[in-house]
Amino acid sequence: MTKQFTCYILAVTLICQILFSFHASAQEVDSVYHDSLVGKKEEKLWQVRPIEVVPPVTLALASFVVQGSISRRLQANLVGQQPNIYTHADDYLRYLPGAVSLGLGASGVKGKHSFGDQLILAVLSNIISQGATGSLKLLSKYPRPNGEDNRSFPSGHASSAFANATILHEEYGHRNVWYSVGGYTTATAVGGMRVLQNKHWLSDVLMGAAIGIAATKIVYISYPWLKQKVRHIRKR
Repeated sequence: MTKQFTCYILAVTLICQILFSFHASAQEVDSVYHDSLVGKKEEKLWQVRPIEVVPPVTLALASFVVQGSISRRLQANLVGQQPNIYTHADDYLRYLPGAVSLGLGASGVKGKHSFGDQLILAVLSNIISQGATGSLKLLSKYPRPNGEDNRSFPSGHASSAFANATILHEEYGHRNVWYSVGGYTTATAVGGMRVLQNKHWLSDVLMGAAIGIAATKIVYISYPWLKQKVRHIRKR
């Protein structure tokens, strides 16, 4: 497990270096702005607002509360009333909020970050959320409700959907609350589809949502520090 974790960290670091190198020319344009921003707010690096911790922690706790008999009863009732539901929509909808955010950035709609930064943030958020989800799947070995395999907990689709919804919220939620509403509604629909298709328990979806939100929040909180470190390395 330690070897796998080390390989994962090295892979993420390599991807970060490639993305920052690819985006270097665009970063030079606003380097003065970013340098001044870091200089003025260096003491605020890694600052975490309590409100940002509430959603993922609440979802994670709820996941453990409903795991077991509650999830099983809900699954039996839902699947019994809506049999033979099958769709591939959830495979694509989980990426929709992130695609909308990047689309807005590419078209020139001003978000919290430049388009290049948004791209890096989106890649890192999805890598970390899926890495954490995959690791928990291997550790938990929880059976799916349809008996397909033992990789049910947590839901990778929910993790991805909520990570991308949080990206849209972070970038454009301050411009219009409907960006946030649309993103999280889409993510919730993805989670619902996974349950209705008998591929996940409710607890799987709740934990996946918690991981997706937490991973993206961590990336956004740590990004100023990460940029600062990369800038210092490049100047050496």
